[in-house]
Amino acid sequence: MPFPGGLWWLLCCRRGFTLLRRDYGEAEREADGEAEEEEEASFELRAQGDQGSLEVSLSQPTRSSSGSERSLLVAEEMRSLIVEKGPGPVEDDPDVLVKGWLQREMRGCMKTPWIRPRKYWFVLTPDSLDYYSSNEKGARRLGSLVLTSLCSVLWPDKQLYKETGYWSVTVFGRKHCYRLYTEHLNEAVRWVCAVQKVIDSKAPVQTPTQLLMRDVEEHRDSPEVLEQIYRCNPILRYTSGPLYAPLLPFPYGSLDQSAPGPRSYTTLRDEAVKLFNSLQQLESERDPVPLMQGVLQTCLDLPPLVDEIYCQLVKQTTEPPAPGGQGDLHYWQLLTCMSCTFLPSPPVLRFLRFHLDRTERRFPASEMAKYACFIREALGKTKGRECVPSLEEILVLMQRQEMICTVHCPGAPACSVAISSHTTAEEVAQELVSRLGLSQSPNLFALYEQSRRREQPVGSATLLADVLTRFENLAGEDREQDPPCRLCFKHYGFLDTDNVPRDSLEFALLFEQAHEMVLRGYVPTSEETLQTLAALRLQSLNSDFSTHAPFPRLEELFPPHVLHARLPPLPHRPPSKCRGARLRAGLLAGGLWGQTLAKQRAERDQRLRGRLREEGASTMAAIVEKWKLLQGMGRPEAMAAYVALVREWPGFGSTLFDVDLQASPVGAGPQRLWLGIGAKAVSLYKPGEPEPLDSFCYGRISSFGASDSSTFRLSVEDRDLLFETSQVDEIAQLLNTYLASAGAQRLPRPQEPPTSAPTLEPPVLPQGLCPAPGPWQHRPPVGSSHS
Repeated sequence: MPFPGGLWWLLCCRRGFTLLRRDYGEAEREADGEAEEEEEASFELRAQGDQGSLEVSLSQPTRSSSGSERSLLVAEEMRSLIVEKGPGPVEDDPDVLVKGWLQREMRGCMKTPWIRPRKYWFVLTPDSLDYYSSNEKGARRLGSLVLTSLCSVLWPDKQLYKETGYWSVTVFGRKHCYRLYTEHLNEAVRWVCAVQKVIDSKAPVQTPTQLLMRDVEEHRDSPEVLEQIYRCNPILRYTSGPLYAPLLPFPYGSLDQSAPGPRSYTTLRDEAVKLFNSLQQLESERDPVPLMQGVLQTCLDLPPLVDEIYCQLVKQTTEPPAPGGQGDLHYWQLLTCMSCTFLPSPPVLRFLRFHLDRTERRFPASEMAKYACFIREALGKTKGRECVPSLEEILVLMQRQEMICTVHCPGAPACSVAISSHTTAEEVAQELVSRLGLSQSPNLFALYEQSRRREQPVGSATLLADVLTRFENLAGEDREQDPPCRLCFKHYGFLDTDNVPRDSLEFALLFEQAHEMVLRGYVPTSEETLQTLAALRLQSLNSDFSTHAPFPRLEELFPPHVLHARLPPLPHRPPSKCRGARLRAGLLAGGLWGQTLAKQRAERDQRLRGRLREEGASTMAAIVEKWKLLQGMGRPEAMAAYVALVREWPGFGSTLFDVDLQASPVGAGPQRLWLGIGAKAVSLYKPGEPEPLDSFCYGRISSFGASDSSTFRLSVEDRDLLFETSQVDEIAQLLNTYLASAGAQRLPRPQEPPTSAPTLEPPVLPQGLCPAPGPWQHRPPVGSSHS
């Protein structure tokens, strides 16, 4: 039955008055509420200069000093931070820093356009930000926000001004967030600067956990005092209840959501409490590895939380209800992963080491003591990670073991190397150089990250654990398939390719690398020579011709781009400039005519694939005929003949990079070129041409470096060459390697003024290894010449 019209009018009026009372009456109700909440302020905040003990019942911390104890109630502690003020603003108060009218956002005010923010009289003092109902003497103080060193203030937002017409001033406190608005930008900036100056003037606050950490460090040689500290302060011990506030001080306010990473986070304080809840879930998890990785990822995204998690883990592993139980060991295992990933600040590090020593003394020969010993050793090696440990790494760290890393060697069996979370690419390269008998080789070797699309060297200072984590992330859900990326050990720089013994492993590596260059099209030669090289490759793999011999795919023997070059080019139709023609084409593409075009394209692609199969079959037949002519040639001879043919190209031994020349010597436009970096010179090649367009020995190069992330600059005598490339770091790294191997010295970066210091000693390069990548900017020594 519908309501009468009068009843509807009564309900609407009641609803409207309720909204108005909620918005406009909020300040009156907040006056008492804010005061009560300020008095309920957090137990964890104390000024740094405060002395004395702290003893709070239940789970609150208790602090004793010099055997004397005194109780301090939470309300009394916060009253000491709040300055008592009179009933109204005092115009001639010398403590007033800034005062004026501002509009404060009430609940839902800025989102409700028909309710404007209400104006209040705001007064900023060295201790708080207060607001009153008016600026008259005796006006009622409606609220107060105590300012400490943990408060924060946000600058005015231009986007909000465009949407609302107001400049915002947001001040974050522990219990409250004041969102203030003004129509003038200069007034908003004045308030922001004044509030920030007050915040900066405040002494840092400390939590009870920090104070107790200091007490533990001071009395570490007094067992009786230490036991009393742990007994009287439950905040230091295991708890099964939730944590309502972080153990360490964090600034109030929201995080910058523009930080890199797919995750979105709230405030640091909230995230710290959430992490403690995650830690407590570890006790009952049957598979704690994903949860551990999530905690580690949060710490990587939010570095300020690293110390907090260390303190939480120390707390939960101190006097647990079941020492050595499954839940307790999960805490120790996560602490092990943390120690291999992050290094805490010095105060937390000292507290952590004391906790490890205390655990080993109390539980000798136990699993906890073994984890404590492992963590202590790991802390001495950890320097920071780019990625969190992979799932495999977490599993081995839980068992305090090493990972097995597989490194592929072209022309040789794959090598298995045991690595830890701290093993670098340089250490593995040194081990492989020694294991494979390459210590006497003058050439340089390195580890490479190989994928189906790209290959790049691994810097010698890079942690292999981070590389494996990237591989795991790229693999995604296709764990049953072959990994898309792998580690490979190869030549990095060729200093001498003529004197490599043919029966050595290095010659096999040289042969495989030359074959990779051929397949990638980096050896410009005739098609006849390419077919001969493919036949020599078959001879080295299968020996003499046989119909039962396994045949590799054609793309593993012959450069695929040569076959694609034989196909007729696709017709190119320039886009129509007429708007009507584009509209008609768009309409036709979505109808029957579009289906006809799609069918024509499918038929054309099928014809091209058939033509490509025909060309491939004829090329394979020619390769087989040449293979038959190699009857009786052994594998070493076939490999030597293959390398000899490739060495006929003058650029053999150089590493080629695809670049776009932006500043050519003749002033032409951008050109697609090959930039060849060799041991003696830097050369420019036109793709497919055997002879270089130009070549510069290192004596002619005055400097080189990265202009930006995609531009490499090469200064040759009186001209600068700019190359657009995605491999700026790789080019600079390789140039630096050749200069270092030749005894060249590093000079200051361009932004640093050159000093008149004496000549530096040439850098010592580990034999057979490449240096770590970095921001390069070098200038070869004057007078050096390498023809």
